[in-house]
Amino acid sequence: MQTIGERLEEARKKKGISLREAAEATKIRGDYLQKLEANHFDLGLTDIYTRGFLRNYATFLKIPHERLLHDYAAVAGGEVRPRHVNREIYGRMDISVATAGEPSERATPPEEGAADAEPPRAKPNYPRSRGTGLPAGPDPALVFKYLKYVGYGAAVIVVLLVAKSVFGGKTPATEPSTNSAAATSATTPAATAVAVITALDVVVVQVWEKNLNAAPNVDPVGRELLARTTLARGESRTVPRNGPIFLYASAQENIQIDIGGKRVLPSAWGLTGAQRVVLE
Repeated sequence: MQTIGERLEEARKKKGISLREAAEATKIRGDYLQKLEANHFDLGLTDIYTRGFLRNYATFLKIPHERLLHDYAAVAGGEVRPRHVNREIYGRMDISVATAGEPSERATPPEEGAADAEPPRAKPNYPRSRGTGLPAGPDPALVFKYLKYVGYGAAVIVVLLVAKSVFGGKTPATEPSTNSAAATSATTPAATAVAVITALDVVVVQVWEKNLNAAPNVDPVGRELLARTTLARGESRTVPRNGPIFLYASAQENIQIDIGGKRVLPSAWGLTGAQRVVLE
């Protein structure tokens, strides 16, 4: 019977897909996929991440993920059983707390000849305030004092906001400028930055937005900006660039990138072959 890793590796090789291509398609790091195919499930992550990676990888390879996850549960030891609570100590506990004002069963019997003595006075049944372990309530006067200060602070903030809206809401009138074109360009927001990718020879390209909020140990690939496309020689594609982007090319030496009037040649960086680079 094949192991989980053998089934994954066999399905991937039947499709003729490399680990790098599988990592780019599933957005799962290549070293994680390599460990899964080698039956090394200790990825340094929680179990829910490992199950999610197995499910996504199996779905991508078009193999039943239910059986795969079942086998993984058997390998990982299955679900964690709830801890058994040892209740033996509670059976041996001597609970002998008496209510205030009630006679205790272990009280010492009266001595003989003490019948004429004055009967003991019953203790008043006051509420127990000490020894309960509960914190005492706050002082109402202190609470009222703090609330009064908070109210004063809120009133000052409201007054400042009203004054700002009344006196600072009006913008001073500006004199008409003779250079209307310059004024228009000064008030027009900057256009969205773009990156122009040009093929120097036949090449396959794909572009993603970098996810700056990605969790640690997770591939920070974000929204896809350009789907996987084959460019002929001299053909170009323009993609928006509002921040760092990931650029994949099947041959980095076959592309050039123009960003804000600046031309970048990955081959000048010594990059060749199929690679994914980050453009800051």
